Amino acid sequence: MERVVISAIGQDRPGIVNDLAALIRDLGLNIEDSRMTVLGGEFAVLMSVAGSATAIAALRPRLEATCTALGLAHLYRPTRARRASGNSLPYQVTVTAMDHPGIVHDVAGFFSSRGINIEELTTQMEHAAHTGTPIFNLQMRVQVPAGTRIQALRTAFEEFCAERDLDGNVGAIA
Repeated sequence: MERVVISAIGQDRPGIVNDLAALIRDLGLNIEDSRMTVLGGEFAVLMSVAGSATAIAALRPRLEATCTALGLAHLYRPTRARRASGNSLPYQVTVTAMDHPGIVHDVAGFFSSRGINIEELTTQMEHAAHTGTPIFNLQMRVQVPAGTRIQALRTAFEEFCAERDLDGNVGAIA
């Protein structure tokens, strides 16, 4: 079984997901994992695709032609199956704050400096209902190495957040 990661981005409009999914289905490939979202006026797709070596080889030129026809910029990158993270535990991290530059950098730095891998990170900016104040929300799934004292990590993160006027939490994934 061969695998590739593909990404595509272009002006948002109906049908992009259908066209890309049809291309993958027609080659007998399987979408194993994906993220798709609208950012600004652009639609972005990131997916892991798996299948036979022959089908994977046929995907690259067909993806290029499809993306050109749809006006999408794209990336094609061979990869391998993900290794299990056997010596770590998954945790959920949330942060909410009044929006300002550097929140993602600071939070990512807190975890990377402790050898904690960020598996997934999403952010969203919204406006407070009555005041219109920009509110920044961040959610992450991290892999905490076995042997890490979770309560100490939580305490350190709470102190880190308090210093930066962030409302943050580290919690177990149910």
